[in-house]
Amino acid sequence: MNPVAPEDSVFEVAPRSFWQALRDLAISAIVVTAIALIVSFISAASAHAQGKPRGELRIGYQKSASLFVLQKAQGTLEKKLSPLGFGVKWVEFPAGPQLLEGLNVGAVDVGYVGEAPPIFAQAAGAKFVYFGYDPAAPRAEAILVTKDSPIRSVADLKGKKVALNKGSNVHYLLVKQLEKNGLKLSDIQPVYLAPADGRAAFEGKNVDAWVIWDPFQAAAEKATGARVLADGAPDVVNNYQYYLGERGFVKKHPQVIDALFADSVEQGIWLKKNLRQAAELIAPLQGLPVDVVELALRRYEFNVKPITAAVAADQQQIADTFYALKLIPKPIKVSDAVVTAQP
Repeated sequence: MNPVAPEDSVFEVAPRSFWQALRDLAISAIVVTAIALIVSFISAASAHAQGKPRGELRIGYQKSASLFVLQKAQGTLEKKLSPLGFGVKWVEFPAGPQLLEGLNVGAVDVGYVGEAPPIFAQAAGAKFVYFGYDPAAPRAEAILVTKDSPIRSVADLKGKKVALNKGSNVHYLLVKQLEKNGLKLSDIQPVYLAPADGRAAFEGKNVDAWVIWDPFQAAAEKATGARVLADGAPDVVNNYQYYLGERGFVKKHPQVIDALFADSVEQGIWLKKNLRQAAELIAPLQGLPVDVVELALRRYEFNVKPITAAVAADQQQIADTFYALKLIPKPIKVSDAVVTAQP
């Protein structure tokens, strides 16, 4: 019996166990490191997603668009879009035509304007689509006369100077009211002025009447006692407000549009139930007295809906009227710019 054999056996086994353990340790270290890297990557990605949304809804708005002003102030839309991974960027424009230009060049994704700007924009070849509208607000625009004016009816405007913003919603209101009273545009003396200049001419009695929309209308009533000679009711004009968007964005992101609809409806309902409180929030942002804003809010409805065939037909009638008056250079087909026209 060889007394050295056990020692040789121990010596031969020990090195194999050591290297095996070392190998196992190395493998474990690699696995742990890989798991740590994966967890770190996921955490970083999650933090990045939370810190910077994967998408952004760029909204074009005007200060006169009271509901958008309220939504911006309250941050409600941002909360609606956060679960979808979208943030919101509010881009202010001085008026509808500039907003439509911004939409056309890709500066914004959606916007909110009255009836006239989209007609002029479409006639000029702008790329946009109608995807929603607010219910009719026929009393939110009117023909005003001073409180001591001898003019008592639209028929009395024959031969008189009437201030208005050319090509705006009120241009259509004036045409329809004149027609209703047996007159044509050529029977009066139109004086084309922007709202600020129109009010100055009106207060200075350099014109006999002024055709204007809210909140400028409400401001003139409250500050000067201006009298409403006629507005869009009953059944003269609808005065819809429209939601417009870049066609590709609207089709690609229906959930974002649905969230915009939902928030607009919710905030519109709250606004109508809390007029004074809403006016107090909106007034400083619009630079107007609270009572002026509250009066204007009473005359608008806020309940966005998808465009219907009937609403598109109403807009087509305005477009045809503007073409007949040579306000736009060519006839247009409004339905070409509607995402989906429903019954």
